[in-house]
Amino acid sequence: MKALVCILLLLETFVFVVQQQVDGGLNENEISQQISSEDGRQNPPQTDTLRAEASTDSHQNCDLGFPDIYASLRELTTTVTEQKEHIRALETQLRDEMNKKNEEISNLILGQEELKKENRDREIAFSAALMESGNGYFGPFTTEITVTYRNVFTNIGNAYNPNTGVFTAPLKGAYMFRINVYGYGPTPSTGSIFKNGERLVMANANQAQDWLNSSNGVVLILEVGDVVYVKLWHSRRMYDSQYNHNTFSGYLLFPIK
Repeated sequence: MKALVCILLLLETFVFVVQQQVDGGLNENEISQQISSEDGRQNPPQTDTLRAEASTDSHQNCDLGFPDIYASLRELTTTVTEQKEHIRALETQLRDEMNKKNEEISNLILGQEELKKENRDREIAFSAALMESGNGYFGPFTTEITVTYRNVFTNIGNAYNPNTGVFTAPLKGAYMFRINVYGYGPTPSTGSIFKNGERLVMANANQAQDWLNSSNGVVLILEVGDVVYVKLWHSRRMYDSQYNHNTFSGYLLFPIK
């Protein structure tokens, strides 16, 4: 309010001086008197001390009415600079978080690919029949002989070799194996599952005449490189045709660490 009064007094004095100069002009003493008169209207007679204090107070009030625009600009510039620094810090933080998330996603995708590959490595199964085509007998022989099942239906993991009739374990784990033997009497049909040269289970069919059939199976814990195969008992025989009566199959139940 005091600043507004100062401004009005200055404007009134300025207008008066201009008007007098237009009408004929004023000398310096008249102008001074006019200013003193205006000052007197606002400040009644008082002591020199009071007048000095009032003059100082009026000057200060007028100064307060006109804030330093440059100081305000400097303060505003400082604020803007601080905000820019804050924004840059936020951008850096956001970029770091995005890079971290991208790295986590990449690691997750890599882990999924490795898991898929590991699961593919664990997919082990085979199934095969005695003859690739036609029909006929296999045996008898004077000694036990490894049976080569050449008609391969499934060989996931390629662990079974149809040229030798031998399955070789690619992973340590629990495996299921099964055989089926089929023949015609009176000659028996007998096959045994072997592991590393050891007889484990046998399928035997024996009757005086007509068709005969038998099957057996076993679950084995195998180390990498262990071999499993089927042997035909000496003096026994199998009969097979396009219906694939004699079969050998196996698969991995689960791996073992």
